Amino acid sequence: MLDAVVYDRDHGVREFDAAASLDAARDADGTTWVRAHETDRETFDRVAEVFGIHALAVEDVVNNVQPKAEEFQNYTFCLVKATALLRDDAETPAFDEVVRDDPVGVFFGDDWVVTMSTARLPSVDRVRQAVAREDERLLQRGPDFTAYRVLDVVVDGYFDVLDDIEASIEDLEELVLVTTDIEVLERVNGLRRELLAFRKLAWPARDAVGVLARGDPDQVAPETEKYFRDVADHLVQVVDLVETYRELVRGSRDIYLNTLSQSTNEVMKRLTVVAVIFLPLTFFAGLFGMNFETMPELGWPYAYHAALFGMAAVAAVLALYFNEQGYL
Repeated sequence: MLDAVVYDRDHGVREFDAAASLDAARDADGTTWVRAHETDRETFDRVAEVFGIHALAVEDVVNNVQPKAEEFQNYTFCLVKATALLRDDAETPAFDEVVRDDPVGVFFGDDWVVTMSTARLPSVDRVRQAVAREDERLLQRGPDFTAYRVLDVVVDGYFDVLDDIEASIEDLEELVLVTTDIEVLERVNGLRRELLAFRKLAWPARDAVGVLARGDPDQVAPETEKYFRDVADHLVQVVDLVETYRELVRGSRDIYLNTLSQSTNEVMKRLTVVAVIFLPLTFFAGLFGMNFETMPELGWPYAYHAALFGMAAVAAVLALYFNEQGYL
């Protein structure tokens, strides 16, 4: 899908049929925003040709590479990733979730901004709807400010994902204290994978936005730098939360393994007690089961009853002793 809007002070926001008149949108007076999403590589290349965007930058968006920021002669390119926490029942257990990331390429020049994404993203849609309402904080303040707003709403979505992960961690911390089922360990590993995937996109995104926050590109106006710094601060907070949650999950895993080890020790302790109790019984049974003609008490009528009583008494004494010691 391809759409375009142009803002100028005399006519406000005007929509263009970008598929039919992309050049007209590019050459219109005012600030132009072209959005390409859910489309093929040919459409991306056509937009890149009209706005002079390098083919390798488009390829970065299509191939979903790590977040980055690059400064070109006539425009600045910033790639971030929108995220969502999705359940994938076909490939993961019912309790497991996966972090889905979709690339968002933001290109902005002196009087235009282009966004490219392989999927339709609700976060970018919200900015587009704000432009349609002629929000004075967007295109009116230049393409760099519009680029900031797109990056801002994408990064704000990170906190929603982290809130869901935090809720899962809280449930996990309660679960590891009451059960040692193998599903708990699988859930721990699932959360670790989610946080690792999130970490891989949050760290480079922080560095990428940091380039814009410092005002290195010529297309970033001095008055807009503070807004990019705000996004960079949010990303620093995201990175800190990810590291904190990784430590919490690691702690939950350690608690689970310690609980499992303690449970195993308790089982082994009980088995050892049972073996110790049956050891003298086995001795008595083996002793009196030998077929020697001259064994003492073989002719005594009460020999069997005495041996049986003796074994029972020994077993009872051992059982009482181990019970007092807390082994039973």
